[in-house]
Amino acid sequence: MNIDNAKSQMRKGMLEYCVLLLLRNRPAYASDIIQQLKEAQLLVVEGTLYPLLTRLKNDGLLSYAWQESTQGPPRKYYALTSLGETFLSGLDTAWNELSNTVNHLKRNHLFSTTII
Repeated sequence: MNIDNAKSQMRKGMLEYCVLLLLRNRPAYASDIIQQLKEAQLLVVEGTLYPLLTRLKNDGLLSYAWQESTQGPPRKYYALTSLGETFLSGLDTAWNELSNTVNHLKRNHLFSTTII
């Protein structure tokens, strides 16, 4: 198995959650989302982000509004809907459970010498 493929799959699985987290407190446009993900060491290209944003909007988790820009054409700002906030809350719970499970297994593995 290739570690790069495994890492790529893990990033893809987390992307939706990370995008919703970024939009939790304020609306943002796609380039801003990409920049914030890069700052968090999660590299994403527009060709990956735009289909995800469209799917999340179509699922009712995001809305968008056009806003004028001082640096070019109007920008589409995405925001969480109330359904999106509820969904994100569920993802928070799922992440905490998963994180606790992984951390538990890592801790137990470090101190366990049992051979099966």
